[in-house]
Amino acid sequence: MQQSDISLLERSIGHVFRDRNILREALTHSSYANEIRAKKKVAVCNERLEFLGDAVLSSIVSEYLYVEYPDLPEGELTQRRKAVVQSAALASYARSIDLGSYLYLGNGEEKGGGRERQSTLENAFEALVAAIYLDSGEYGKENVKRFVLPFIVKVLNENYNSISADPKTELQQLIQQTEGDYLEYVTVGESGPDHNKVFRVEARMNSNIIGRGEGRSKREAEQNAAMEALRLFGEI
Repeated sequence: MQQSDISLLERSIGHVFRDRNILREALTHSSYANEIRAKKKVAVCNERLEFLGDAVLSSIVSEYLYVEYPDLPEGELTQRRKAVVQSAALASYARSIDLGSYLYLGNGEEKGGGRERQSTLENAFEALVAAIYLDSGEYGKENVKRFVLPFIVKVLNENYNSISADPKTELQQLIQQTEGDYLEYVTVGESGPDHNKVFRVEARMNSNIIGRGEGRSKREAEQNAAMEALRLFGEI
């Protein structure tokens, strides 16, 4: 990837890195790192940054919700946080800055459509959050806030009322309105190490695929598949 490409990403996220190496690490998928290491060269993937970014993002969103919604109970705050940091939401933020086109992917991941894969985009977005946090030093939290809160606020202001807290239940109720229709969830694949597995699930109505989803558990993947199906039916 050319230096100018990374400059374009910096421009779109509003942060110029003092240490470009940490940005490159955030953009490095494990498949690419494995290929490089097979050639006896040094490469670090973005999984550790993803771990940190998840924590930083959760902290910032929790603080924002606590301050901005002083009258909401804990349960409702939790639902709102879940809505804006769920896998599908993070992947959508990544797509809005075209993050997939900047990733370093292995050949197999590239050919398999990794640049648009939900789990890959979600993980890269969290890694990018961590990279900004670390690169900014004492201003880490403020710079991450400046980057992520516009995404969060937009979802809360424009889309939250249409986001189902339990899309599987909502989809089941919708399909039951028509006698004879039946809904099932089929696990069609899983990948990754045991500590970071990604499951792929299809929601099927009468054997027809109406939604696909990914998640770190089968339940999360099913919920995301149900969410996609609800969008298909115009419920979201």
